[in-house]
Amino acid sequence: MPVVELAFDRIRRYLPRVKIDKVIDILPYAALDIEGIKDEIIRVEYNPNRPDFSSDHGIFRALKGLLELETGMPRFSFVRKSGASVVVDRQVEKIRPYIAALVATNGRLDDNAIRQLISMQEDLDNGIGRHRKKASIGLHNLDPIQFPARYTAVGEDYSFVPLAETSPMTIREILQNSETGRQYGHILEKFDRYPLIIDKAGIVLSLPPIINGNTTRIDTGTRNLFVEVTATDRRASEDILAAIAATLHDAGFKIGAVSIHSGSGRIVTPLMTPTDVVVEMDYVNSVLGLQLSTNQAARCLRKCRLDAIARGKKIVCKVPRYRSDISQPIDIVEEVAIGYGVYNLVPRFPSSGSSGQRNDLSRYFSAIREALAGLGMLESLNFSLTSSQILYDSFGRSSEHALKVDGSKSVEHEVLRDSLIPSLLHALSRNVHEEYPQRLFEIGKVFREDNGAAESWSVAAVIAHAEAGYTEIKSIVQGMLRLCFGKELRTRAAQSPFFIAGRSAEVLVEDEVIGSAGEIVPLALAGLKLRVPAAAFEINLHELLKD
Repeated sequence: MPVVELAFDRIRRYLPRVKIDKVIDILPYAALDIEGIKDEIIRVEYNPNRPDFSSDHGIFRALKGLLELETGMPRFSFVRKSGASVVVDRQVEKIRPYIAALVATNGRLDDNAIRQLISMQEDLDNGIGRHRKKASIGLHNLDPIQFPARYTAVGEDYSFVPLAETSPMTIREILQNSETGRQYGHILEKFDRYPLIIDKAGIVLSLPPIINGNTTRIDTGTRNLFVEVTATDRRASEDILAAIAATLHDAGFKIGAVSIHSGSGRIVTPLMTPTDVVVEMDYVNSVLGLQLSTNQAARCLRKCRLDAIARGKKIVCKVPRYRSDISQPIDIVEEVAIGYGVYNLVPRFPSSGSSGQRNDLSRYFSAIREALAGLGMLESLNFSLTSSQILYDSFGRSSEHALKVDGSKSVEHEVLRDSLIPSLLHALSRNVHEEYPQRLFEIGKVFREDNGAAESWSVAAVIAHAEAGYTEIKSIVQGMLRLCFGKELRTRAAQSPFFIAGRSAEVLVEDEVIGSAGEIVPLALAGLKLRVPAAAFEINLHELLKD
């Protein structure tokens, strides 16, 4: 999860007369997790679906509402005619067709403010921007730029001075030799032309989504900014720019609009027009188990920096443009709960005359857990939703038949997993600094396309240490099957995208294929930055329990 740092001195500056302890107490109820507090800095994790939380300004804005220092939708003032414009060439239509931009003037940047901006840029690039593939941000010093700027495409021999360099490099050299080129060059690898933003005088502002030009770099002396967002998805560029506009406005900048001229016409960005979401009050109360009136719910929403009007048994909620996470009535219900105070919700047992008991499936799962724990394994719990990068790209698998979430707000939760192994390896990748050997297992559902979505229960395990191999992982499968099911396994050589060829096999019980085991392919180890070999198995419990 992305992290934002809240410095005590900035808390005192933007939330005057509010004690630090009060801020610490309320942060978890604003959907923020406190990672730690050290040296007068609070590190908080936020969900990537809240782009407005990608800077401390956005968090302060939300806290002002919950503390009732300022309620209702923030009012932003913008200069509609700043004189800045960007002309989009048709050459970029098939590469990275969309651009949105703004200018921000008469502000001040100290080291802390620059760190916040850069951190915000990286979080939005990785979140909404899908690691820059869907959208990416460029922050520039406005002063050297002459408008109109031009968003065009050039060949690989075009040269300019990239950020932090002193001499020109060709685009080919940037993609091959620079750190950002090697990291993000794959986004442009299928094209023979490359997007470029150039000003009227020929100064290169950016080679999106790779690197900025050096001439427009920002520092503590920068007073005026030009911000551009290029994208393959128009909505993503507009969502990101709206969050940045709100942050820079709160930071004291005067925000100016930029005219974007393309073959499809002219638009003026940033787009900050709020949207309306209507929700039935009966629906709100049924979900939350409360008996709020429409006026009470409207007050809760205003504490969440939304405008809300009670109309009969409905609430018309006006949502600011930077809150791209709100689109459905259930999102409004969540905001009512936050404004009401989650700590005020009283849990109640459902009224029922009967008592529950464990089913047979639960008993089998307990037996499997006990067996694997006895074999030295530690249980891991992961979400059924994961990222396409972890599930498919890490193993060189095609995502053609992936079960994708429609309109996912988080890059980490965009596809239903068809295997437990990638999730376990991802868990290992987050613990590379811990002691080896590491042994994890998970019992969970997997999903496959079968005239819709077919789901089944699986158990998987992974081991990671210097000597991890096929023989060890096979012995773990064998032990589990004997202890839990009284069955003997047989193996048959087989290939799998998860395992090294010649070091993997299908697992059979009574001539029925129930799973596979093997040593993890080097591609996945490198992609997930695992430092030692790993081996894994996955067994389809449906096949074992269907009788």
